[in-house]
Amino acid sequence: MTLKLFVALYIMPFIDLYQQIRTFLFAIDEINRNPDLLPNITLGYRVYDSCGDPRLAIGSALQILSGPGNVVPNYSCRGKGEIAGFIGDQSSLTSLPIAQLLGVYGYSQISYGATDPTLSDREMFPYYFSTGLSDDIQHIAVAELVEQLGWTWVIIVAPDNDSGEKQSRNLQNEISKHGACVDIIIFITEDADTNKRYFERIRISTAEVIVLCGTPSDSVQQSLCALESVTHEKTLVVTLSWGKNKYGSDLLLNGSLMYIYPNNLNELLDEQFHDYVLSVTEDTTFLKELLALYPSCWAQENINKYYFRNCTEKKTIKELEVYFRHNAEVYRSVYTMTVKSQCSANCPPGSRKMAGKSAVPCCYACVPCSHGEISNRTDMENCYKCEDTEWPNQEKTLCIEKQIEFLSYAGDPLTLISIISSVILFIIAAVILGIFISFRDTPVVRANNHTLSFILLVSIKLSFLSVFLFLGRPVDITCMLRQTSFGITFSIAVSCVLAKTLMVSIAFKATKPGSPWRKWVGVKLANGLVFICSLIQFLISVIWLVIAPPYVEHNTHSEPGKIIIQCNESSVVAFYIVLSYMGLLASVSFIVAFLARSLPDSFNEAKYITFSML
Repeated sequence: MTLKLFVALYIMPFIDLYQQIRTFLFAIDEINRNPDLLPNITLGYRVYDSCGDPRLAIGSALQILSGPGNVVPNYSCRGKGEIAGFIGDQSSLTSLPIAQLLGVYGYSQISYGATDPTLSDREMFPYYFSTGLSDDIQHIAVAELVEQLGWTWVIIVAPDNDSGEKQSRNLQNEISKHGACVDIIIFITEDADTNKRYFERIRISTAEVIVLCGTPSDSVQQSLCALESVTHEKTLVVTLSWGKNKYGSDLLLNGSLMYIYPNNLNELLDEQFHDYVLSVTEDTTFLKELLALYPSCWAQENINKYYFRNCTEKKTIKELEVYFRHNAEVYRSVYTMTVKSQCSANCPPGSRKMAGKSAVPCCYACVPCSHGEISNRTDMENCYKCEDTEWPNQEKTLCIEKQIEFLSYAGDPLTLISIISSVILFIIAAVILGIFISFRDTPVVRANNHTLSFILLVSIKLSFLSVFLFLGRPVDITCMLRQTSFGITFSIAVSCVLAKTLMVSIAFKATKPGSPWRKWVGVKLANGLVFICSLIQFLISVIWLVIAPPYVEHNTHSEPGKIIIQCNESSVVAFYIVLSYMGLLASVSFIVAFLARSLPDSFNEAKYITFSML
């Protein structure tokens, strides 16, 4: 027993669709010839042309279900043979109502071109299957293409129907996820006046890229042809739903970026199609309709702008030469790949985006990076700060190392003056000390308390040498010694001056008979005073170094582009205590010198002490 199964196929009379039906017929013929594939089963078929009209598609489906004669819903007068399933349609517009009808009767449907995501709902369409990609997947591909080509400002055009509304929003979301924005969404209708207003909005838009999405009807797609005059300098990105029926839209779609299915025909099928003999006399309805579209085989002009040349009455498809009349295709293709579609120009390195008056993130202003910040890429949202040890270059595109600066021994006039002055004064003090040592047994030196004089001159020499602790690159040990050593040596020097002045005053007061100052005359008082006054400063310095010692600090904020290596005193209180104590000793010395101003001129050093203390 041989069971006959019928398969319905929906087509439209265009050359690519004709290739599809030839593939369909070839596949059925191969299956029927091979007894191992479907043993005892013979496949038959009925082919109907939906013409892209949902009403014709539903009528054809009911005709197949009812059998020969008039259409009678829910009744089949078919004799032998069973319906195995339905193949088609290529368009989502016609596949959707067919799927709704066949779902009631439980017949399987396989579409080779419908892309509407609604058809992927298994609960609503349990018997529908598709070999193509859903529009949701295409939207991701479009968004990635827009991102890859650097487009950030596009227009979406969709048909004014449910698929256009849903898919345009979905496409907008995908484009937004990839960092681009949609200027406007246009819904094409069948009304020419309405479309004219929409086309004017497209014309004045700054977006250079138009993306077509949704499932258009034939009438809507024909209405879009009027857009060609507006989009001459714009780039079209065409999804599968719009690209399937591109005939009549050649000028509009010329030079556009179009998504197509990959062609993976095997060699046998490809050879079978291309070796098919074209004949104007062949009794094939589909072939006659196909050749009617290409009268250039026997006419000079063709409304489709391309045609087969050198046609004879007998010619295979692969022998036909396709000829294009216009040469604008190359220009449009190159323009498509080089066009920039942006609401705002790219922000170059060294600047960042700043939100403009518009709420759209793709429309922005470019502002230079702030002080101490850089941006090293185009269109950065934010600049980032350089490290504390770095500084932006002049273009604010790169962080470079800051210049290290400190009071070095060479190359600085202030340092040179300090060194020369300290050395000269040190030499003078050393010479005077040498003279005092050489003449230490003379009455003049002995009368001047040579011990205090030696201590005074040595402390002054050390004070001059302490200048070198303030020069050169600071380290922790020099930071700890520079203030404390100067404070101690200077305190010793001032203590010596105080002790000498005080001893001179006491000596003259003790010359009076019965004066109580006699018991204070002697070197012990002077030496003890110097020791105690110096010890106090020494203890202050030791406490400072123990509790909060000074340390090296890298000052990166005082001067732009420079790192100043300096000493941080750590404890401001301790630092000012040291200075205050030295000031106290100087003040006491000044007061004692003032009180001793009435002494004889040979012993009166009040004016010299006053000058030195000031």
